[in-house]
Amino acid sequence: MKKFGLAFLTGLITLMILGISGCGEDMTAQDGDIVQVHYTGTLEDGSTFDTSAGRDPLEFTVGAGQMIQGFDSAVKGMKVGDVKTVTIPADEAYGQPDENLYLEFQRSELPEGMDPAVGDQLPLSTSTGRQMMVPVIAVTETSITVDANHELAGKDLTFKIEMMNITRP
Repeated sequence: MKKFGLAFLTGLITLMILGISGCGEDMTAQDGDIVQVHYTGTLEDGSTFDTSAGRDPLEFTVGAGQMIQGFDSAVKGMKVGDVKTVTIPADEAYGQPDENLYLEFQRSELPEGMDPAVGDQLPLSTSTGRQMMVPVIAVTETSITVDANHELAGKDLTFKIEMMNITRP
């Protein structure tokens, strides 16, 4: 019978445990996983519209509809430490502008003394009572028109994404 050293047996047992538990495998993000990512979002002109730099990583559940479709899809298959850059078409981000969200108001409906110009931001209350700022896109003598679409509607978005952590519930 051949004698083995203690170090050899310890290593063999460790390999067996890793093989049984699957701990040696690299986990990839999939639906239902809770992930943490750092990201930087840019527009076609290279300007940054959002970033997690200087903040805690963004945490969300993959496939739960918490993120825009293209971002959610982009993290699937990533491993901790992976970095990727993806361009998400407008249709998988905030969609195309909806003409029904170009809202016209009569000047007589505005508070007295308010004289908005194109480019001004005005507060608008949603049906749920939430306030949002909307840009004025047209002004006439009798009316103003605002754009209540998401500010990134109609835009392709580029994200640099770094996978920081994956937790499988």
